[in-house]
Amino acid sequence: MTALSPHLRQATPVVAARGEGVHLFDQDGRRYLDFTAGIGVTSTGHCHPKVVAAAQEQVGALIHGQYTTVMHQPLRRLVDKLGEVLPTGLDSLFFTNSGSEAVEAALRLARQATGRPNVIVCHGGFHGRTVAAASMTTSGTRFRSGFSPLMSGVVVTPFPSAYRYGWDEETATGFALKELDYTLQTISSPADTAAIIVEPVLGEGGYVPANRAFMEGLRERADRHGFVLVLDEVQTGVGRTGRFWGHDHFGVRPDILVTAKGLASGFPLSGIAASEELMAKAWPGSQGGTYGANAVACAAACATLDVVRDEKLVENAEAMGKRLRQGLEAVADRTPGIGDVRGLGLMLATEFVTEDGSPDPETAARVQRAAVDEGLLLLLCGAWNQVVRMIPALVIDETAVDEGLRAWATAVEVGTSGAAGR
Repeated sequence: MTALSPHLRQATPVVAARGEGVHLFDQDGRRYLDFTAGIGVTSTGHCHPKVVAAAQEQVGALIHGQYTTVMHQPLRRLVDKLGEVLPTGLDSLFFTNSGSEAVEAALRLARQATGRPNVIVCHGGFHGRTVAAASMTTSGTRFRSGFSPLMSGVVVTPFPSAYRYGWDEETATGFALKELDYTLQTISSPADTAAIIVEPVLGEGGYVPANRAFMEGLRERADRHGFVLVLDEVQTGVGRTGRFWGHDHFGVRPDILVTAKGLASGFPLSGIAASEELMAKAWPGSQGGTYGANAVACAAACATLDVVRDEKLVENAEAMGKRLRQGLEAVADRTPGIGDVRGLGLMLATEFVTEDGSPDPETAARVQRAAVDEGLLLLLCGAWNQVVRMIPALVIDETAVDEGLRAWATAVEVGTSGAAGR
């Protein structure tokens, strides 16, 4: 008998039969609050009627029009719609399927445009599982070990992770920028540096937000040294953080923006955006792919962007994120084993620690499992999997937030009850 790889282990025991909004239903009809959103993918909720209708209509007309062979209207519409929300000047697009592919496309463009070999990444970042993307990933060894040699030319610099360092944000930011300057002086000279790539909020690294001073520092150094600033918005984009793009919190414009996940409400679609001038520096034949900009995925993305706009989901993410965070902080205030609550918008996390402040993945796992029993689906992240994250669909309302918080409070009580005896 054939079976899935034994390493494809599900984070929960749920066998999903259908989804609706912020809920999943198993084969027995039990309802679960889904605070995973397919790892931030189902931005408009499960099976939003407008997204479903757009996909169904497109399936009946044209499923696949390979976009370096023919053009199709869903792609044209998507380019126009993204033009309404992309940062000013990022007016040229290339589409592919996954976040990893888009990250590698951004890297390729940066190297070809600058003629430089190296890329600087921030410690704790996650950029994908393919070889180049994994080579740039430092959020955990599980994503990059066992298939060396990795891609050369990757240099790691600190991210201002204030809680991990035990510093205030200003101190952590000053340290990170000084270390970047030291890196440029000692490891990768500006003349060898094609780009720096960073997530506005570390994803797999533990949901750690950047800040304005750090991002402004990256922008200033990119301008001064002539390298490219790439913002990996795979998880933070399309309203997730309470702004349309995560970097909107910091007032800094990227040279290349990477998007995926929430862009098409669950259909595989990713892309990069850059200025026409920069994109033109890609070498002929360097951009392409069989399934990129699939017609059904593009139709779903167009509907997604319409729903995000018409239902004011960016604003809802900000408001519901504040409500959710207040509830998480209230639970943390009465739970000694919670070290930190952080994030932006509907991208929030709780970090579990032992009495001496060390990462506590065992308690985090117990809490996550206990949440399933309460009908709440959650995921782990962080270098030790000591962080429980919440990324519900952007359509969530006050009732679902409050229901989730009640389940969370119970799960934390259950999951931490045995921690003191360890």
